Amino acid sequence: MIFSVSSSLSYNVITTTTFFFNIMASKSSSQRIVEESLVITPAIPFEEFTTENSNARFIKLEAQNGTSFTISYKAKLEVQFTRIKEEDLLSTIPFMQMDHEVLQYIAPSRHCESDKLMEFALHKFGALPNAYAKALAIEDWIFNNVKYSTGSTNSSASATDTVMRGVGACKDAAHLGIALCRALDIPARYFSSYACQLTPPDIHACFEAYINGHWIIFDPTKLAPLNGLVNISYGKDASEAPIASYYGEIYCTKMDVQCTALSDDFVPFKFENRRGEAIAY
Repeated sequence: MIFSVSSSLSYNVITTTTFFFNIMASKSSSQRIVEESLVITPAIPFEEFTTENSNARFIKLEAQNGTSFTISYKAKLEVQFTRIKEEDLLSTIPFMQMDHEVLQYIAPSRHCESDKLMEFALHKFGALPNAYAKALAIEDWIFNNVKYSTGSTNSSASATDTVMRGVGACKDAAHLGIALCRALDIPARYFSSYACQLTPPDIHACFEAYINGHWIIFDPTKLAPLNGLVNISYGKDASEAPIASYYGEIYCTKMDVQCTALSDDFVPFKFENRRGEAIAY
């Protein structure tokens, strides 16, 4: 599938500030960048870098006090996803046989305190027969029990906060899904993306669960088709995949995000089909 994505963020800088942006689409075997551009207006020197064991492409820059600027990213990408039959997800790979890079996604993390939710997870989902059934039930439970509300939480909110409050944005739903999976010994990670047919358009957070050798995508908000995602980055939680972080005093004055399918044969994957097959990137 071919997708067009764009994001534009504008800021007023009060004190000299260092910014780290994570808005560029990732490069992987399943996601090929056909063309892309990054423009900062007015021009500010920047540096692109990556970190170890991450697919994130960060932009680092310093803006002086009194500056107003806009950072704009555009890209056209070819994204491949795999449909996996449910019967191929019924087995479990023992921890001793898992790739080492997967094991980092089983432990509690800053926003996903799986150790604190273990009793809850076992009570709600522990009796289900396999990891895929548990992850599906977790996705459905969050959708039915956590009210989706943008701007309802702050950057410090965690999975336990979301359980107690019963409300959150997409990142909060993703954090809760990750924490509950890890509490059941299912490796899980945070997945930030551009999302086709998301209303209103925004950077969207989902989660992936590692099931029988596949990173399966889940979206507890069910707001975007699972085959319409363009990955930006993944990590243990949102602290490793922030859209923008900064050190100084600033105001964000505008944010515009778009994702469009350019392929005429794009057919949104329906959540009701999850009992028969899954999507992996």
